[in-house]
Amino acid sequence: MAKQRAARRPASVYALAGVRLFNGVTGLLAPTLLIRRLEPDRELSPAAVYAFRLFGIRTILLGLDLLTNRGERLREDLREGVLIHGSDTATAARLRIRGQLPPRTAALTTVISATNTILAASAAADVSATGRPRRGKRK
Repeated sequence: MAKQRAARRPASVYALAGVRLFNGVTGLLAPTLLIRRLEPDRELSPAAVYAFRLFGIRTILLGLDLLTNRGERLREDLREGVLIHGSDTATAARLRIRGQLPPRTAALTTVISATNTILAASAAADVSATGRPRRGKRK
């Protein structure tokens, strides 16, 4: 029986999966590290630890989906990624506008989330209707 070779994914898909896995593992295993970056002068909130762990495992699973799903399921994952990261970007920007995060922290989280949104949109565009990378010029 011949092994079926997995279709190569565009670099943008691997990059987005890497970002999700890194952030998810950090949120799950080291939530206080992330919380201290957002609110260095406040007492650690058990609710914040819970939230980072909750979203950490979700983010890990979303990253793994990008590495294991194929075809229509992968395209759906990538479309959802634009919505997920776009929502993160809007939330970070809103926290800045309302003054609920220090300006530097708000700017950083907004830029990171916007970069993830662009990466998700790029990955979605890079996967064609067949789930394979778009054909482009070879170097």
